[in-house]
Amino acid sequence: MQAQQPRPAPAAANRAPAPAAAPGSAAPGDVVLRHPVFVLNSLDANVSVIDPVTWTETQRIPTGKEPHHLYLTPDEKSLIVANALSDSLTFLDPRTAEVQRTVRGIVDPYQLQFSPDMKWFVTAANRLNHVDIYRWDGREPVLAKRVSTAKTPSHLWIDSKSTTVYSSMQDSDELVAIDMATQAIKWRTRTGPMPADVFVTPDDRTLLLGLTGSDGVEIFDVSGPEPRRTGRIDTGKGAHAFRSAGDGRHVFVSNRVANTISKIDYLTLKTVASYPAPGGPDCMDVSADGRYLLVTSRWAKKLTIIDTQSRQVVKQVAVGRSPHGVWTLDHARR
Repeated sequence: MQAQQPRPAPAAANRAPAPAAAPGSAAPGDVVLRHPVFVLNSLDANVSVIDPVTWTETQRIPTGKEPHHLYLTPDEKSLIVANALSDSLTFLDPRTAEVQRTVRGIVDPYQLQFSPDMKWFVTAANRLNHVDIYRWDGREPVLAKRVSTAKTPSHLWIDSKSTTVYSSMQDSDELVAIDMATQAIKWRTRTGPMPADVFVTPDDRTLLLGLTGSDGVEIFDVSGPEPRRTGRIDTGKGAHAFRSAGDGRHVFVSNRVANTISKIDYLTLKTVASYPAPGGPDCMDVSADGRYLLVTSRWAKKLTIIDTQSRQVVKQVAVGRSPHGVWTLDHARR
């Protein structure tokens, strides 16, 4: 989830949420959004659609096997679900949750990104050890280059100028940079254990890397021709997925083993807050007003909503097995 380009301005929430009720309740006026919330159930091969007013699951949409991540098309008309084990993409209407179409022949799309210039669609083939770069004409992805990487490419990030793709290598403990002009690897560097999600600051200088096999986030300076490791940020065991807070200064990271979410100030590179997140927190989204975190509780089969002001869980919604990606149109700026 995370993570994430392009970064469209969010649709505004209906109004500021009222004080929240106890976990699992559905009190009116409590964390109200305007559009559906989508949760990918990776082991059930479907998507839970959640009504953000009643906070109930209204339907489950069949996809392909192992949907893990999802991403909005540049025209904001389709939400793409990447079905890794079925080699397919499911296109959904982000406003109505209607299935628009299925695109087949996309090999092992575990993670996916569009370049900010909207010319490229990139996928990480997690089980097949390559990154695929597709041309994007507004409707159909056409494979331009398959880039062999190292073992288990996991999460992607594309810089703001659409010049570089960064990919973590989960099982070979590396970070790889792919040059978009040549569509070839321009450098690789060793990392800590089990690198997962990637977040790059808006100035394209500082890269944060979640270490699921450790208890924090590695920091790299990627402003030069070669990366330079400059430090780390202690967050919690199983640091995994990032989501921007939308304020131009902070980013959240989920700590899957510690059952917490940390808030990082990416100007000072320090942890400034921590929130409880039970059940193995994974991917996140942030409400348009920045107050609420929507996080998949991977081991508990739930979507968990956290109030960042009270620093408490205020609601949980039952979903399917191994919930992974989560997304709503009413999100904070990426």
